[in-house]
Amino acid sequence: MKAISSFRSRPLNLGAEIVISDNSGGKIGRITSVVKGKTTKGRQQSAGLGDHVKISIRAGVPEMAGQVFDAVIIRQKKEFRRKTGERIAFEDNACAILKDDNGNPKGTQIKGPIAKEIAERWPLLSKIASTLV
Repeated sequence: MKAISSFRSRPLNLGAEIVISDNSGGKIGRITSVVKGKTTKGRQQSAGLGDHVKISIRAGVPEMAGQVFDAVIIRQKKEFRRKTGERIAFEDNACAILKDDNGNPKGTQIKGPIAKEIAERWPLLSKIASTLV
């Protein structure tokens, strides 16, 4: 997995509810774990932009409710700084659901913008995104 070319914070704790912004059928999900997350012993993991997480669907299509899926964080409210000095923040915390570990998305389009750091790390998500910021 390619490194992200920005200084990013990890503002989303376990249990945080986030918007699912693709057309896979879910509307709201809750973060249950961070895949391949590194942290100090005893400290709770947290997620940020571009992280691979497991989410539990809380609202959306009834047959998806309660199921656990892999997802990628594509937007975060907390600002992050790019190497050029820009600071980027979005209106909401959002994710896109993945079909497999290779980064293939479950949906066919993403509503709203995604950061260009996501396009670097997850190129298959950038193909279905409507806007890159």
